[in-house]
Amino acid sequence: MKERFETFTVLISKIYRNIRKLKNQEMAEYGLRGAHISCLYYLYSEGALTPTELCERCEEDKATISRTLEYLEERDYIAYPQQTGKRYKCPLHLTEQGKTVGKEICDRVGSILDEVSAVVTEEERLSFYRSLSLISGCLDKCVNGSTKIEE
Repeated sequence: MKERFETFTVLISKIYRNIRKLKNQEMAEYGLRGAHISCLYYLYSEGALTPTELCERCEEDKATISRTLEYLEERDYIAYPQQTGKRYKCPLHLTEQGKTVGKEICDRVGSILDEVSAVVTEEERLSFYRSLSLISGCLDKCVNGSTKIEE
């Protein structure tokens, strides 16, 4: 069991580090980092979203998304429409600059996924995602105390 745990955690950590490095390398010229990139990606690919919806999509907490949106707004990547209520309920829109960078992010994500797809069949990918989803769900239950990990 120890080897299985080590293999799983090391590989997941390595994948995450590589994703983080790619995000930082690709967007360094714009002064953008991980959460910034995720927000721009979802706003470009899905259209206007509220900060609450971005929290869900990006799997980030409210504070991180709030800081990220402030950063993106100050640098003219996003804009709020006229405010009629609470800011976290207002859908955000990409500015022209945001659309340009959002397209670059989506294009780069697409090319990376194409590279990965070249070494993994569609069937393997679907099986992998299903397995990751099952593992994630099980770990969520463990974290929330509804089940114990048995040795």
